[in-house]
Amino acid sequence: MTPMTQYSPASITAPGNMICAPDAIFDQTAVDARLAAHEGAETDDLRRLAVEVLGAEMRRGRAAIAEALAQTPLRARAATRAYSWLTDCLVLTAHRLAVEVMHPLPTPTESQRLSVLAVGGYGRGEMAPESDVDLLFLTPYKITGWAESVIESMLYILWDLRLKVGHSSRTIGDCLRLGAEDYTIRTALLEHRFLIGDTRLASDLRHRLWNDLFSGTERDFTEAKLEEREQRHEKQGGQRYMVEPNVKEGKGGLRDLQSLFWIAKYTYRVTDKADLIGQGMFTAEEFETFAKAENFLWAVRCQLHLITKRPNDKLTFDLQVEVAERMGYGDTAGRRGVEIFMQDYFRHATSVGDLTRIFLTQLEAAHVKSEPLLQRLFRRKRKLKDGFAEVNGRLAIEDDTAFLRDPINILRVFDEALRTGLLIHPDAMRLVTANLDLITDEVRADPAAQKLFLGLMLRHGNPERALRRMSELGVLPAFIPEFEPIVAMMQFNMYHHYTVDEHTIQCISHLAGIERGELIEELPVASSILKHGVNRRILYIALLLHDIGKGRPEDHSILGAKIARKVAPRLGLKPKEVDTVEWLVRYHLLMSDMAQKRDIADPRTVRDFAKAVQTKQRLDLLCVLTVCDIRGVGPGTWNNWKASLLRALYRQTLHAMENGLEDLNREQRGSDAKQNLRRALTGWSAKALKLETARHYPPYWQGLHVTAHVVFANLLRDFTGEDGEIGIDLHPDEDRDATRACFVMADHPGIFSRLAGALALVGAGVVDARTYTSKDGYATAVFWIQDADGHPFADGRLPRLRQTILKTLRGEVVARDAMKSRDKIKKRERAFRVPTHITFDNEGSEIYTIIEVDTRDRPGLLYDLTRTLAAGNVYIASAVIATFGEQVVDTFYVKDMFGLKFYSEAKQKALEAKLRTAISEGTQRAIE
Repeated sequence: MTPMTQYSPASITAPGNMICAPDAIFDQTAVDARLAAHEGAETDDLRRLAVEVLGAEMRRGRAAIAEALAQTPLRARAATRAYSWLTDCLVLTAHRLAVEVMHPLPTPTESQRLSVLAVGGYGRGEMAPESDVDLLFLTPYKITGWAESVIESMLYILWDLRLKVGHSSRTIGDCLRLGAEDYTIRTALLEHRFLIGDTRLASDLRHRLWNDLFSGTERDFTEAKLEEREQRHEKQGGQRYMVEPNVKEGKGGLRDLQSLFWIAKYTYRVTDKADLIGQGMFTAEEFETFAKAENFLWAVRCQLHLITKRPNDKLTFDLQVEVAERMGYGDTAGRRGVEIFMQDYFRHATSVGDLTRIFLTQLEAAHVKSEPLLQRLFRRKRKLKDGFAEVNGRLAIEDDTAFLRDPINILRVFDEALRTGLLIHPDAMRLVTANLDLITDEVRADPAAQKLFLGLMLRHGNPERALRRMSELGVLPAFIPEFEPIVAMMQFNMYHHYTVDEHTIQCISHLAGIERGELIEELPVASSILKHGVNRRILYIALLLHDIGKGRPEDHSILGAKIARKVAPRLGLKPKEVDTVEWLVRYHLLMSDMAQKRDIADPRTVRDFAKAVQTKQRLDLLCVLTVCDIRGVGPGTWNNWKASLLRALYRQTLHAMENGLEDLNREQRGSDAKQNLRRALTGWSAKALKLETARHYPPYWQGLHVTAHVVFANLLRDFTGEDGEIGIDLHPDEDRDATRACFVMADHPGIFSRLAGALALVGAGVVDARTYTSKDGYATAVFWIQDADGHPFADGRLPRLRQTILKTLRGEVVARDAMKSRDKIKKRERAFRVPTHITFDNEGSEIYTIIEVDTRDRPGLLYDLTRTLAAGNVYIASAVIATFGEQVVDTFYVKDMFGLKFYSEAKQKALEAKLRTAISEGTQRAIE
């Protein structure tokens, strides 16, 4: 064994501008002294000692970096350099121990040479706290026994330090061959950095890579990286505004910035990102945007790693809150700190997209990247308006000076792009963003500018394309300053899939799609309304402004209406049109709330809605706006259940407006329902029909469709109710995206609660429910239920569903006990704050008190609420459940034990207190 006195450490030069002093991160002198103190130790003992010494120093260094980052959370690049340098110190110390102490070689041969290189992100010198350590062990020929021993000893030390080491042992020939076959390996080699060992070998590799592998393959590499980028984006969700983005791999994330640098390095041999300016890829201002976005994204990634103690790059809801706090974001009036943080995140992600677009077009101009395929296939010269030209298949500006003489030209760029179908050239985008200050109040008030802006939405059929680009380039908030606060604004909830500005643009996109006739089968009512004609100016402006009041302490509908009153005239609308836009923005949630939170089978609901809307023009406009608003929330939000509710409310309201509100009454509905049932029950005797139509009270006939009446008639025909008999009919209702579950049993108190518990145990989400008691003492209840994905239960699941429900109703399974293990809120969803609001309404229904409970959703909530109501001797006639992500609004139509409304304020307060207790206790159970 070679004594430790032969151990001769070399100095490790620390990079500049680290987040804290080098000695605070790794004290090389102290480490060397501790290792040298153990002269003559055996190899295994020395390795254990090395792990002990290096482990303690690594923990000290990481703690110092984390503490410095906590004090200055935006010095991310300085932190990534520090983590990389700490790793260098560990790797180099392990190498010197292996080479000079464990496996000394006094007279190495030509084949016994070894070079250690960092590759990938470690090669760039950029590391987050839990990043992988990617190493390349380079040998001149086939690996020798000595090199194998050195590599093995190094790796054992690094593994014992719990580092995540990715490694390969290759010759230069191996590197060239594998790099030619695999672009991932080629990219890792592009990023290689010499650490320690034979310098001549490392130099030879660099020369061979650039001359034998990289040279002449610039276009191939570029296309491969761009294809890889497209696949990565598709895997991560396909768009920038994912509410739980992946900081590294998502659209607008770190990998996009890294891809730009890889391509630039491969093509132009730049060694520093700042060299992108010299190559003409970016202006100095654009590079500053690049640097800020990169630093912010690294700061977020570092915090994610520190919080989770693993290489996690996904900003889930629960982590967003903690990252925001660590990065210094606090709550303000009307907005949580996490929402402000995520707005900054999305703005940086947008900047990354802009930079990528500019960079790729510069590559096209330099013929490094191919033009888009469609542009090559359909190349034809378009006739452009004066002042514009076509450059590389994109809309360009002929003369910058002439263009800027008339600020309205900034809007004309987008109009011409829509008219011709051309993408806007990045140089034109640069000119626009650099001169946004030209859009003054005078320009905003110019009728020509107003006409152009309206034309962007009304004339070309694809307004979302122009609006999205205008938003990203800052033109939309410059022309409508009130729009600026909602750009990239995140709504911290599980319901909205997009930022507020993107949601607005999605809504307008859906409206344009309906106008183009693409959704006639899916949206027959909205399509028919637009086909027969509405004021499109009002509709488009109302959609553009409907959420403009978000992010403030006030109700966004009320504030939005005030803003609309000021903005709409500036967009060229006439006074009466402004009035209608203001009304639509103020009440843009009215139809959605009435349809989803109230019982539209109750004539009072329709009458109240008709009185609020007043005119068919408003009804038509509000209906289309509501459809677009719900569809614009995100994929999967719109379904047949919501469609059927809105269609029913629209048609009943239109009928009331055309035939008079007095035509809506319970008695008429009951008579019509009995007549419809008689027609449907063919083959029934007159006596049986008379028995069936006479056994139910009026609310039964007024509240259900004839299809449910037929089901109950068949269930009750031979029903005796003896020995706990229960009749069940489960039927998928595809038109409403739900399974209809009908139950018949002997009536008793708390029947609604027992049914709710049974359904909760089978994982069914209730969206609507009604219970009635027949004159001969039977309970008839119908629930519309959905599976976890918001769809009807598959036919194959119905038999098991039936058995579980029956066991629960018969008492073989106690719902309250069985629910405890299933009534849980997922960890990633616990960061949401949903305040509880409980209201009592005695005006919304003629015969019931309406109790509306707006609170945090969880699997056992409906069961807890109905159990509490049952314990308070409250009879539940029907329930309507509207879910908005983690928020739910449960609306109950109830009476007291004497069949009366809850008028007493004391009774209301007592009941509210009990409901709040049930909610808080259940929520506490769900997070334990």
